[in-house]
Parts: sequence; C-alpha cells; structure tokens
Amino acid sequence: MTNENKPNTHAAPSLSQEGGHATETAPEQKPISGSIAVIGIVAIVVVTVVLAAWGILSRRSANTVLAERTTALAAPSVIAVVPKQGAPVDSFVLPGNVTAYTDSPIYARTSGYLTKWYFDIGARVQKGALLAEIATPELDQQLAQAEADLTTAQSSAGNAKVQADRYAGLVKSDAVSRQDTETFVTQAATTSSAVKSAEANVQRLKELQSFEKVYAPFDGVVTARNIDTGQLITEGSTNELFHMQAIQTLRVYTNLPQIYSANVKRGEKIDLSFVEYPGKTYQGTLVRTADAIDPVSRTLLVEVDVSNRDGQLLPGSLAQVHFKTPATTNTFIVPAAALIFRREGLRLGTVVDDSKAGNIAHLVPVVIGEDDGATVQIVTGLIGGEKVIQDPPDSLIEGEKVYVESPGEAANAGGN
Repeated sequence: MTNENKPNTHAAPSLSQEGGHATETAPEQKPISGSIAVIGIVAIVVVTVVLAAWGILSRRSANTVLAERTTALAAPSVIAVVPKQGAPVDSFVLPGNVTAYTDSPIYARTSGYLTKWYFDIGARVQKGALLAEIATPELDQQLAQAEADLTTAQSSAGNAKVQADRYAGLVKSDAVSRQDTETFVTQAATTSSAVKSAEANVQRLKELQSFEKVYAPFDGVVTARNIDTGQLITEGSTNELFHMQAIQTLRVYTNLPQIYSANVKRGEKIDLSFVEYPGKTYQGTLVRTADAIDPVSRTLLVEVDVSNRDGQLLPGSLAQVHFKTPATTNTFIVPAAALIFRREGLRLGTVVDDSKAGNIAHLVPVVIGEDDGATVQIVTGLIGGEKVIQDPPDSLIEGEKVYVESPGEAANAGGN
C-alpha cells in the first residue's frame, strides 16, 4: 500500500469555507479531577478560618490593651514620700466624743390631748418640774366606772359576809344545814376577792391618770420639744414629747490604742481642749474603762468626766484628749495634708508594691501627737519605711491602683 492509502492518525483542524476564509475549531480539554477540586475547597476554607481567627484575636488583643490602658489612665497620680523619724513621744492626742452624763427621751404613759406645755428647748429645769399636761377624758370615765364597780363589789361582799356569819352561828345549834352554811361562806370569800380585783383596777387607772402630768426626771436642760398644744398624744415610745440631758458633768469617750492601755489608771487627771475655746485647757478625770480591748480596732474604750457647772461645754461636741505616756515610742513626721479624715477615724494613705497589680493604696489607721499645722507627729500606725501619699485624693480607697510620680514630675506637670 502506498502512503496515500494510510489513514491519518493526527486529526487535522477542520476548515470550513465561509466567504472564502478558513476557521479553526477549539481543541477538546480534559475534565478536572475530583481530588483537585476538594483540595481547592479545603484550601479556601482553611484560609477563611485563619483570617477569621486572626481578626477575632486581633480585636480581643486590642480590647485587652484598651482596658489596660483605661485602667492605667484611671489610676490617680500621687506623690509618695518616706516619713521622717521623729523624737520619742511622751504625749499624744486622741479625739473624744462629748456626751451628757444622763440623756433621756421622755414619752407619754397615757393617751389624750396636750393641753399645755411649760418649757421649751434650752430651758434648765429641776427634777420634778412640770413639763406638760395631757387631757384624758376617756381614762377619766374608765376610772369613774371602775370606782362604781368597786362600790358594788364592796356592797356585795359586805352582804355576803353578814350572811356567812349568821349561818356560821346558826349551824352550831343545827338551825340551818351545813351545806347552806358552806355555800354562804364560799360566797363571802368570792365577793371579797372581787373587791380586791376592783380595787386593783381602780389603782391601775389612778396610776395612769397620774401620768396626765409630765414631770422632769432629773436636773437638766430641755434639748428637744416635739409637741404642741392640742396635739394628740399616744401612749408608748412612738412619739417623743421632750428630750432632756444632764450637763452639769459631761462624759468624754475616746478609744485608747492597745499599746498605751497599761499606762492609764482610774482617777488620773486628763487635759481636754476644744476648738471653740482655743488656748484653753479643761481638766477631766479618767473614771472608768471598758476593761477589754476591742478586737476590731485594738483599742480600749475609756471615759473621762469633766465638770461643766458653767455650761460652756456642749454635749455632742468633739474634744481633744491629751494623754501622757513614757517616752518609749518612736514617732514619724508627715505632712498635715497627708491625713485622711474618715468616719472611722484618722487614716494615712500608703503605697504598697503588689507583684501582680503594681502600686496599690493601703489605708493605715494612725494616732497623731503634736500638730504644728504644716506637719503632724504620728504616734502609732507606722513602723518605718512606708511610702506615705503626700496629698491623697478624697476618693482614695483601700486597694486602689495608683501611679506614683516623683516630685519633679509633679512640678513639671503643674508648670505645663
């Protein structure tokens, strides 16, 4: 066979004649295998998951950084100084609460209407002075009824006694039966008991009627009047009529630190001073102590009595109680501006270096000694080496994170 007769194994591109031009048809492509498609889809999913996880982690990291930054910026900036060593103390001053020797609210013991009051606030009254009068018409009627019931009971008891005595005499001669005699004797005893009950009721109502007049229970001053003429008065401790205080002698209570509890003795003379009388010293007497250390504050409650015959001192005021002690205690000098005045007592703000939180504030209860206005002497509360916040903010709380500045940084910040 000749080459002309052999079949052509290579497909020649087909040509078509259109308008005298030849065109080629596209070659056939092999289909994509299934494994390649799965790998492509998995790759796309992995990339998507990685991008999503990276976005979530980046946002979480940004939030954490933002929170830490916010917390750091919220921490107050303070200047911490090391207190100077002071001379050993031989005296110290504690705040004392001044109270009346006797303090009593006065209530009504009977109900009615107030007809008159005789003393207003500030009045000095003697024991037994008439303070007010209360009208009790219902109680008066109850007393009248009780007295009438008593009269009836007494008449019945008298008649029963006569009958019992008569039968007791007749039974001896067998003129009456013993049973009737015992009946009349029992009746006499019963009516006698009824008389005693009626007498007790009358006495009770008379006692209540006596409370129509309100008297002063002791010598003192009227510090409150909560009633007026015509006001309805209710028996009991719901409505206070007057408040009285005995101020001839005042009690001054203060809490003595445990370290000095062994140095004070009953009968010891204690000096007192008051801000309303600068430069003047009053002398009181330590009359009693609690004889027990408070486990919370580690202090001993003491009472100092001071004479107030002239009435200059007022209950409820604040006193400065001056104690003397052997010179064995080390003291520290801090700026007066470092003191924090809280309801529970004087505090100093110190800076503590926490391994996790950094610098945090710690409030230390202190007792002061001498005070010259610019600096104060700390008698107890510091042991030395603490970093005391020089001018703490009023909002400073225990455990709060603080940023410690050097005095130079604070001066530059102020200059800017």
